[in-house]
Amino acid sequence: MTTQSAATKEIPNLNGLDTQAAMETIAALKADKTLAQFQFRARNQWINGGENRSTIQDFYGAGQEDNSRTMPYTFTNGEPPVLLGKNEGANPVEFLLHALAGCVTTTLVLHAAVRGITIQELSTQLEGNIDLQGLLDLDGSVAPGFQEIKVRMRVKADCSDEELDDLIDYAQRRSPVFNTICRPVPVMIDRVMD
Repeated sequence: MTTQSAATKEIPNLNGLDTQAAMETIAALKADKTLAQFQFRARNQWINGGENRSTIQDFYGAGQEDNSRTMPYTFTNGEPPVLLGKNEGANPVEFLLHALAGCVTTTLVLHAAVRGITIQELSTQLEGNIDLQGLLDLDGSVAPGFQEIKVRMRVKADCSDEELDDLIDYAQRRSPVFNTICRPVPVMIDRVMD
């Protein structure tokens, strides 16, 4: 038995996660790698100006279509007045910061639980810098996305500073959103014909 699985057997619920279920999921994925293949989906409808709405409900995972969500999650994308909007909602780059914070946080909490580390407090602050000259094609040398993103993480846990630093580094390397935005990922846009 590994130290990680021993730690999770001793504490059945750690950081709000069912550690036994986590270990069973890991064992199932090791036994059948096809169960690890997931497809997440989002649908978006333009409303007016900078306002559009995304709905998220169905996804494929663990070898089947998931039907656990009886209602869709709805997110309104908007822009502040300085960017020609009416504050209908957070703008897409703010949602990206939200997604990054959420993914790094969840990844850290999951791997802390597997390691038997109790998290007492965890919060993050994110800042992303953008030069709008890229978006507006005013300067071809300016990329239209974030120039940099800073994540400040405050964590209190029942482990040494070295273990915590290792956990944070590990969570960063394992976070799907972090990895998606830090490496080239092919994105294809196809126009659908009616």
